[in-house]
Amino acid sequence: MKKELIKIHRSSGMHWVGNGFPVRSVFDYNGLGRELSPFLLLDYAAPHDFPPGGGKRGVGAHPHKGFETVTVAYQGELEHRDSSGGGGKIGAGDVQWMTAGNGILHEEFHSADFTRNGGTLQMVQLWVNLRAEDKSAPAGYQTLLKNDIPEVELPDEAGTTRIIAGQFGDTRGIARTFTPINLWDLKLSTGNTAELPIPEGHTTALLILSGTIEIDDQTTREGDLAQLSRHGESVSLQAIGDSQILVMSGEPIDEPIVGQGPFVMNSTAEIEEAYAEFQSGAFGDPAEL
Repeated sequence: MKKELIKIHRSSGMHWVGNGFPVRSVFDYNGLGRELSPFLLLDYAAPHDFPPGGGKRGVGAHPHKGFETVTVAYQGELEHRDSSGGGGKIGAGDVQWMTAGNGILHEEFHSADFTRNGGTLQMVQLWVNLRAEDKSAPAGYQTLLKNDIPEVELPDEAGTTRIIAGQFGDTRGIARTFTPINLWDLKLSTGNTAELPIPEGHTTALLILSGTIEIDDQTTREGDLAQLSRHGESVSLQAIGDSQILVMSGEPIDEPIVGQGPFVMNSTAEIEEAYAEFQSGAFGDPAEL
């Protein structure tokens, strides 16, 4: 049985995060994110051209606690540093998976080379919730490089999909996750149809990055999010034009969601505790990043 299309959500207008990330808010934990567990928030930075420049472009040191951030770079180059000792540079096709867990400070900037030379930036940042028992996990960081992410050819030469996390057929992704999650970077060529196997009961959503896709005779375009039913074991997509789609599915976490700013916990008391910990320096010293 196929999963049914529930709704197509249009992303918001563009706003700036820091001085380096022009993003559209697709959903957040105070809205649709409450229906899309374990996914809390999704920001999409559509292709944006930056001229050559100097100084830093991005977001300086800031805290997180209680979830994970996943940044998928499609164009451009980013540099990351955090108080867990994690950090590195990611470019087109690379992914960074950061576990905020029991608290972390991090910063995200365009790389020095990208800032100096200019170019096109395109990226997605997804927030993934953690179960209450995992919100106290040590903070950590995974760099997932393009050449290490397995790619699968779809039947009938319909396209390809990269398995960032989870499993597609016999192919497993390289990201370590706390709960069952599939994150696939899918490309379909014009006129082709693909049927994707997605577990029964999984929350499932598709972000259209480029092109035009039909799902249940409904048309989705760049920047749209298609929300699918949890019931069913597959989804069928037809490419009207060459298309790229971020496919996300995951086992729901049936726990309260209380979010404020950069923290997502299970109660207001835990949010207050997170702010107190941050202000006390428990997450680290910004000057040491």
